[in-house]
Amino acid sequence: MKLVRFKTNDKDKNGVVINGGLVEINHSLLDAAQSPFDDLERKEFYHLDEVKILPPVHPSKVVCVGLNYRDHAEELNMTLPEEPILFIKPSSTVIGHEDNILYPPQSHQVDYEAELAVVIGRESRLVNQENALDYVAGYTILNDVTARDLQQKDGQWTRAKSFDTFCPIGPWIETDLDPSNQKIGMKINGQVKQDSNTKNMIFSVEELVEFISSIMTLNPGDVIATGTPPGVGPLQVGDVAEVSVEGIGILKNEVSPI
Repeated sequence: MKLVRFKTNDKDKNGVVINGGLVEINHSLLDAAQSPFDDLERKEFYHLDEVKILPPVHPSKVVCVGLNYRDHAEELNMTLPEEPILFIKPSSTVIGHEDNILYPPQSHQVDYEAELAVVIGRESRLVNQENALDYVAGYTILNDVTARDLQQKDGQWTRAKSFDTFCPIGPWIETDLDPSNQKIGMKINGQVKQDSNTKNMIFSVEELVEFISSIMTLNPGDVIATGTPPGVGPLQVGDVAEVSVEGIGILKNEVSPI
């Protein structure tokens, strides 16, 4: 089931993607993720091209994982990490499907990073990986946009990862997905730049939920970005970035100047 937030007639609404369009629901998306579809109150039907797709959640934080693909580590000739490498993107970075990524004047190398994202459905603290998926509402797509030159200059990642618009998420939440074996890729202006599979992740979704929730409480709506495969590269103003995850869809954003 694909759950989506959208805007029409200046009103924010929640819906389910069905038959090439959207059916409005009264439930919040996180509540809907826990409910059988037949129990959802169905309202008006909308075509996808007549609404504005919004970010599927308003996370209090986006917890990101660095170097979590074996093929990416091989590309960089780096040793596999013994534990997940974590950093956080602030909620102010979040934008939705077809919103513009703004290229900051402080940077001269802004990179794309295609990622599978985990949406937390329940408060998660000291969760065991055996039941970790019980705390997951579903999955979406994320582009971990990064000012690479500033990352290298600063020696830590906060500034490089935190510019407004540097975390496109969407277009919706897929509640029925096996996160351990899905194709993931990135196209820039229609050309394939990243092409891998989530089976190459070093740390599984279950391991990440356990590890992160042992450090910080994950709130409903928080997002875990599970890392990027090989092929990371630069974005230019005017580029169109399309992140795809099998079973979810495509997250599309254009790069614009500020």
